[in-house]
Amino acid sequence: MAHAARESGLFALRVPTVGTPEVAEALAARTPDLGVVVAFGQFIPKHIRELPTLGYCINGHASLLPRWRGAAPIAHAILAGDTRTGVTLMRLEREMDAGPVASQRAIEITSEETTGELSERLAKLTAEMVAEAVHEIAAGHTHWTPQSTEGVLLAPKLDREQSRLDFRESAESLVRRVRAFSPSPGATVEWGDQALRIHSARAEPGPVDTAPGTVSLGGDSGLRIATRDGWFAPRVLQRPGRRPLEAPAFLRGHPIPDGARFKPAPADG
Repeated sequence: MAHAARESGLFALRVPTVGTPEVAEALAARTPDLGVVVAFGQFIPKHIRELPTLGYCINGHASLLPRWRGAAPIAHAILAGDTRTGVTLMRLEREMDAGPVASQRAIEITSEETTGELSERLAKLTAEMVAEAVHEIAAGHTHWTPQSTEGVLLAPKLDREQSRLDFRESAESLVRRVRAFSPSPGATVEWGDQALRIHSARAEPGPVDTAPGTVSLGGDSGLRIATRDGWFAPRVLQRPGRRPLEAPAFLRGHPIPDGARFKPAPADG
């Protein structure tokens, strides 16, 4: 982004920490009217938030606030099985993602959409909304609405441990986990001494008469795994250091015996 800005003849400042006096001095020298923040992972202190002539910054957040405040709203929406999300344009304040709202737009989450795919759609929507908001603010037409104190949910940053698949969950929830962790870091399952990465999967309904994690060969994908409720069918798998393969091709090169059992995820603590 900084490279694109410089190519367009725009000022670009890249710093490890935004709250230092040097950063404040550099920004103040540009005499900005308004600050715009999108997908920025640092806390922005008051003297930076209020530095613009208008006295505030705006933020484009990828959720329908107050639902999913925090660093990973897109992945959390998928994990929770939400069918809608969107973008909220708000004023930046000390409390995380809690500022008053100028505008909000919703979109549907498709049944197979991943975090990466949904992020692209939301990024385009955010750009449109920020551009519109800047014009509205300049014209003095913006109305700020306080966020509701009801329905607040937090979306903290996800870690690799949360990407591990535990077949004691339902097939539907496991497929959502695969989607939420795609493309990075990818959902994983232990097989022997390796961690297989699952890039795509689907849930197959039907009675399960075997222990969660047990392999059943056959069906459309050639591989399905018993869960607490229904069957989990990986579509694309990847061994460490190798390229992703469709399930039938993976099984030809790396057979998984019928009736074998994947390890359950370790208990917390």
